[in-house]
Amino acid sequence: MIKVNEYFEGNVKSMALENEDGKATVGVMAAGDFEFGTSAVEYMTVVSGTMTVLLPGETEWKTYAPFQTFVVPANQKFRLKLAQPAAYRCLYK
Repeated sequence: MIKVNEYFEGNVKSMALENEDGKATVGVMAAGDFEFGTSAVEYMTVVSGTMTVLLPGETEWKTYAPFQTFVVPANQKFRLKLAQPAAYRCLYK
């Protein structure tokens, strides 16, 4: 079954599914600053646009372009800065 999620007053929207391969989401984010928490390990791949990310335990922001992936450990928080709208895919392990 597909579930639709909306966060940050509609500035982040995603569609989620769970099947034999596990849980995944695809979504879009408006320009802005966001902080997310994880409950599982997340493999986040930029699909369109760029995302500037501050990962847990890091002090420097890193920018990810289309087809680049970053990994966020379970039970952590991470921050994103987007200068323009972007799209992503996230796999949960």
